[in-house]
Amino acid sequence: MDTLFRLVSLQSSDQQSSLNSSSRTSSGSPRLHYCFHNQECLSSLPCHLYMDEDLSSSKHRLRHSSPPALFTDPADLNLLRDLNVDFSAGGRWAAQLLLECARAVAAGHDSDRVQRLMWMLNELSSRYGDVEQKLAAYFLQGLFARMTSSGGRTLRTLSAAADRNCSFDSTRRTALRFQELSPWSSFGHVAANGAILESFLESASSSGTQRFHILDLSNTFCTQWPTLLEALATRSSDDTPHVSITTVISSAVSASSSTSVVQKVMKEIGQRMERFARLMGVPFRFKVVHHPGDLSDLNLDRFNLRESGNSALAINCVNTLHGVSPAGRRRDALIASLCRLQPLIVTVIEEEADLDGSSEAGEEDEGAFLKLFRESLRFFSAYFESLEENLPQTSNERLALERAAGRAVVDLVACPASESVERRGTAARWSRRMRAAGFEPAEFSEDVSDDARALLRRYKEGWSMREAGSAGGTFLAWKEQPVVWASAWKP
Repeated sequence: MDTLFRLVSLQSSDQQSSLNSSSRTSSGSPRLHYCFHNQECLSSLPCHLYMDEDLSSSKHRLRHSSPPALFTDPADLNLLRDLNVDFSAGGRWAAQLLLECARAVAAGHDSDRVQRLMWMLNELSSRYGDVEQKLAAYFLQGLFARMTSSGGRTLRTLSAAADRNCSFDSTRRTALRFQELSPWSSFGHVAANGAILESFLESASSSGTQRFHILDLSNTFCTQWPTLLEALATRSSDDTPHVSITTVISSAVSASSSTSVVQKVMKEIGQRMERFARLMGVPFRFKVVHHPGDLSDLNLDRFNLRESGNSALAINCVNTLHGVSPAGRRRDALIASLCRLQPLIVTVIEEEADLDGSSEAGEEDEGAFLKLFRESLRFFSAYFESLEENLPQTSNERLALERAAGRAVVDLVACPASESVERRGTAARWSRRMRAAGFEPAEFSEDVSDDARALLRRYKEGWSMREAGSAGGTFLAWKEQPVVWASAWKP
């Protein structure tokens, strides 16, 4: 991690982004009044709810009064009593109201109930409040986009708003701050780097290989590689090996930002990577491939991954396989193509959530949507809670991470399965796919596991790791709930 901080500090020039004002009520919270009598009325509603607000300070942070003081309509109070909504400290009122609203939306025949529930959620929600208020705000946004069939348009609007606040420096600060205060992403980096390093050193010892190539199919913006380069420079007993990294940026990876922004960021990252490699004395080559389509359409034969006969290949897949469309067995096809490359090792890091099973057959029915909504709510509740307890309340980086999660919620709740890039799967499902393609699990060594445990000791309490059982690999858990799965595979 210290190596990473040195890399991104090279020639850095932090710039403070300008803060624009946004439309608010006198209470400081965005408000939208609903009138859901028919679809025509739905489609005519204002869309300012979806404009991603600027990452300003916490001065707009809102603490609502108790619900009885907010709602005076007897019908509202009766509904809250019927649902037995728990507004006490630690109560999960957002999940209760959101699930009931999702049921009403999925049923599609009680517009008055939908209107009342959405109005309640809108009054209670705030992107600057506590975890419950944030969940209400972002999932309400997704439900509204689903009701108005505007999921794709909403995502484009949110992405455009996010791009206005995006630069290399802001991307760098967010990634570093997240890794500094939470192991959510760095846990997978440590596990993957350890497995790749050991496979490279084993290959060098047995065959004399001194040329290593990494095919990086990930959305990490290369933040995991400085520590690997340093380890190769210091742990190699003979000549320092030559390392090549080919990073593929797909449409799924760059979905939350425009192509021009991603290209600018990756160019700067590549320059810094090359400077750091020279500093470490590692012969190094870096290449970025921008792939506009689905990763399953990628022609791997054109990458020249074997520069010479004795080159060793590793493939790194961090939070990217779920971005491949689940339709038409595209994920299986991609994994099979990776196996045909005969790499030394393939590392697969994915967030643990059952969000892709219902999409295999195509469009989702009411039951499938409610299952996906419930699991999305569970997963993002854990994510928001981990941010709440590990990142400062006034952190702009935390707000950026929360808004990125909000865009993922819209993708899952409001977009067709065939267009979604957020359909995460469970370790068990990914494991079956890997085995079916011809891979066998490569268990992490004790040294790699010890490194991961040492990493977790750097963070606040609540984080742990556990074996993933028959799926292979290991879980990062937040308060005993698995949230990230790390694994390694050999053909």
